Amino acid sequence: MINMYEVSETNKMIESENLDVRTITLGISLLDCIDSDLKELNRKIYEKITTTAKDLVSVGQDIEKEFGIPIVNKRISITPIALVGGAACKTPEDFVEIAKTLDKAAEEVGVNFIGGYSALVSKAMTKSDENLIRSIPQALAVTERICSSVNVGSTKTGINMDAVRLSGEIVKATAEATKDRDSLGCAKLVIFCNAPDDNPFMAGAFLGVTEADAVINVGVSGPGVVKKALEKVRGKGFEELCETIKKTAFKVTRVGQLVAGEASQRLGVPFGIVDLSLAPTPDVGDSVAEILEEIGLERVGAPGTTAALALLNDQVKKGGVMASSYVGGLSGAFIPVSEDQGMIDAVHAGSLTLEKLEAMTCVCSVGLDMIAIPGKTSASTISGIIADEMAIGMVNQKTTAVRLIPVIGKDVGETAQFGGLLGYAPIMPVNEFGCDAFIGRKGRIPAPIHSFKN
Repeated sequence: MINMYEVSETNKMIESENLDVRTITLGISLLDCIDSDLKELNRKIYEKITTTAKDLVSVGQDIEKEFGIPIVNKRISITPIALVGGAACKTPEDFVEIAKTLDKAAEEVGVNFIGGYSALVSKAMTKSDENLIRSIPQALAVTERICSSVNVGSTKTGINMDAVRLSGEIVKATAEATKDRDSLGCAKLVIFCNAPDDNPFMAGAFLGVTEADAVINVGVSGPGVVKKALEKVRGKGFEELCETIKKTAFKVTRVGQLVAGEASQRLGVPFGIVDLSLAPTPDVGDSVAEILEEIGLERVGAPGTTAALALLNDQVKKGGVMASSYVGGLSGAFIPVSEDQGMIDAVHAGSLTLEKLEAMTCVCSVGLDMIAIPGKTSASTISGIIADEMAIGMVNQKTTAVRLIPVIGKDVGETAQFGGLLGYAPIMPVNEFGCDAFIGRKGRIPAPIHSFKN
């Protein structure tokens, strides 16, 4: 139960510290829609989504009004489409037809994003997987709400370097296909290692095959709340610092638990997980970078940044686990550049580089996220960056991801504008030495020795 003191504290966090429920994500399994006829498959998909999610937005709005808790996004995640479309889709163009259907269904029910235009290829690719991956540039160019992801590695299977090579080419092609909008399509495409089955956050959300027919997952965020709490322990020791983060994360997760329970009951859909992730926005006071600076850094990227982020991430998870029995998804701290004003300022100041961001991903929840790079960057260089990040995830038994945006026609010193929650980003320099021969090798990087646990 949540008592009146917690309610009062929560109201204060909502009013002055940017606390919100970032998303209610309704996961919908499309496995029962599979059909060898493409037209019939599209009909079943549209019907399943518009029927199951018809009340999602209105229920979310009702909960907002009744409890006074902002719910920023209402979203849908679906079974990876490479699995659903395999029997009917023989070409990349066939998969694009499914993307259009998904976009139409998402518009009909009023959600802002639908995730799951995805393929899981950590060991190898089927023809269906490859066709879906090759369809991504066109699919993201002709739709508004589709989010796409490809899982190319895992601790158990290693890294599928054929998929990594193809992913670099697809990121570049997606940038070209949406170059009139500062290559915005790439902001909706994530390349994963160890992707979780229950991630409610876009652009990497999909509904894993281990999940129920429908499930409610909630993503909560509160960077502003954590920063405000840490202002009260300036100059104190690490014990007090850690306790403050844990207690704050506990309170934030309780809000998510409340909303998840209400949404589950009203929609008649099982509750899955609460994902407590400190996901920033471009709004002032809603920055993970500012939390790290409050911990004691002059600027994010300074010596000590990785240690401070490791501390923050761990305490957030410890606090969240105490508040809900079902904490899942990614849970921790996101470090997207374009969505975090403090990160953007650090790039402009010269303290934050691509290499430092990569080091930080060793200890945070996700990876190289929403980073704009020169449009001239080659596909093989993009694949090399992806491979590096996948290796960090594989060896450390954690989820890592890459969301790079090669902004066609722009170079270092310029800015890409994405709008809304996606914000804007300075174009960051990329190491220009090549890795073509490495990326050109076929096959996969084997799983690490510690993967052999039975």
